[in-house]
Amino acid sequence: MSLSKKPLLNKQDLSLNKRQSSLALLKSYKTDTLVIIHRPLLFFIMYVLLLSACQEEPATTLQPNVIIILADDQGWGDLSINGNTDILTPHIDGLAHGGASFDRFYVQPVCSPTRAELLTGRYHLRSGVRSTSAGGERIDLDETLISEVFHDNGYRTACFGKWHSGGQHPYHPNSRGFDEYYGFTSGHWGHYFSPVLDHNGTMVTGQGYLPDDLTDHALSFIGGEASSLQEDPFFVFLAYNTPHSPMQVPDEYWERYKDKVIQAAPTDTVSQNHARAGLAMVENLDYNVGRLMDQLEREGQLENTIILYLTDNGPNGIRWNGNMKGRKGSTDEGGVRSPLFIHWKNHISSGLQIPQISSVLDIAPTLIDLCQLTPTEDISYDGSSLSTLLLEQESVWPERHIIHYWNNKISIRTQQYKLDHENKLYDMVSDPSQQIDISQGNPSIVDYLLSIKNDWKEHVLAELPDEDQRRFTIGYHRNTCDHLPARDGIHHGQIKRSNRYPNDSYFTNWVSKEDSVTWDLDILSAGNYDVSIYYTAGPSQTGAEMELSIGDASIAFVIDEIHDPPLIGQQEDRVPRIESYVKPFKEIKIGQVSLEKGKSQAVIKALNIVGSSTVDINRISFIRV
Repeated sequence: MSLSKKPLLNKQDLSLNKRQSSLALLKSYKTDTLVIIHRPLLFFIMYVLLLSACQEEPATTLQPNVIIILADDQGWGDLSINGNTDILTPHIDGLAHGGASFDRFYVQPVCSPTRAELLTGRYHLRSGVRSTSAGGERIDLDETLISEVFHDNGYRTACFGKWHSGGQHPYHPNSRGFDEYYGFTSGHWGHYFSPVLDHNGTMVTGQGYLPDDLTDHALSFIGGEASSLQEDPFFVFLAYNTPHSPMQVPDEYWERYKDKVIQAAPTDTVSQNHARAGLAMVENLDYNVGRLMDQLEREGQLENTIILYLTDNGPNGIRWNGNMKGRKGSTDEGGVRSPLFIHWKNHISSGLQIPQISSVLDIAPTLIDLCQLTPTEDISYDGSSLSTLLLEQESVWPERHIIHYWNNKISIRTQQYKLDHENKLYDMVSDPSQQIDISQGNPSIVDYLLSIKNDWKEHVLAELPDEDQRRFTIGYHRNTCDHLPARDGIHHGQIKRSNRYPNDSYFTNWVSKEDSVTWDLDILSAGNYDVSIYYTAGPSQTGAEMELSIGDASIAFVIDEIHDPPLIGQQEDRVPRIESYVKPFKEIKIGQVSLEKGKSQAVIKALNIVGSSTVDINRISFIRV
């Protein structure tokens, strides 16, 4: 697929070129040739040529562009269109006003399971996703992602933002159908103002507030001079990091909320500030959605672009959510109901309301239908295509059920009922807040839904192995640089993580030569690798001798340079965070190691302890020579 083709001509350009060619053809005849043609015949020929040239070319069917916008930890109720009077979200609301709004759309209770189902169209347990960190968030390599289907069908593909589906190749987005990647592969990030980010495998420094920066990159990819040279349609997955904590938002948004009393949130200062920050962050998302829509309209791409907006789970705090039970992490309604707006100008009716229950599992088959794509292999989707509902071609929609699973809790949603994880039954039409258990009076309905639950456990949940046997990979043949971050390591002895949540953590409290950190590896390519360690060390820690060993190979190195930056993030936090604070780590190139293909283990240990402890370590990097 070429990334530097000539620009497409529009219909006016084609018509003009055709008229010019016809006139040039007439002028090319020599005078002595024309005189032998009968004059009426000559006029007739000129008339036919000019008439055909003036007619517009028949409209061609262009494959539509696609933008999927996914918010992180935003609840169904965090939008003004859904009735929240604490916030105004005119641009996100405009997607619904100008397109379709799904009244009962569902995701999973937490981040990585929803992302797996969005990308595969299959229940996340089928793809090996069992947790939100330490490798359990990875999508199995035998799954076909929607990005790969679009890429194989000639689309330019890009992912901007939170990936949360695997950090090392071939789990990295650049190995899973995305030509362009800019963001972070972890489950959450520790700082939102000019943080360190991954740009196609290279660590770079971001520019400004992260959601704005992600939008800038998306705008550059879909528009501007570089994009105007592309003939291929684009597929963009814009996975924002907000309003996930840490609760950081620029002053201009915070100022509008800092004194507002937020409905439904507890009245203590911390809870109010958490809710205020969450809504301020959503308002920033709304601003960025407006920027996207403005550029699409300005560049004439809006009519040929399908835009989806959804969230990955329920709200990450106590704030108004339509009086639903549950929030993030819960399989109850408030933890799994998400907005879904699909906008496709002049193709999907403005203001279309779709009452049928639907799921994040439906997005992949729906987009394949709407874009008329041909997967290169058969895919057994758990979701259903919603295209007939969107194009108003379906009068009868079959009864279905949607299953939610997290932390060994299972709930089932039908159009009318919900069977929760305790097997309590609720009529969601008359009791959307799940207040009245009607299981005693409806044993046949309970038995039917229990049979569905048991069948799902037998045929879907059983696909997930009891233990995750997958190792962290380095040396994938299409990639030259790999990172082993602290989040994927296992600490031994007295070493501690900077926080119990691994995703943006580092290792500290290295106080004994018996202590170590290990990573279980699958080395995919034998060869020589240049190795770097990213560390911090105070004045009393320099001179520490350490060793990295992988199988039979080892490298000893000395930390001989002070690098002791302060932690960052607290000044920008609107409420105290639960995740680790972060700091900039310094690279030390420790040497080259020769690795054999196969399973192995990386081990870092201290050969001596200087002062009360040795260094803090954030990650190891390998560059295949």
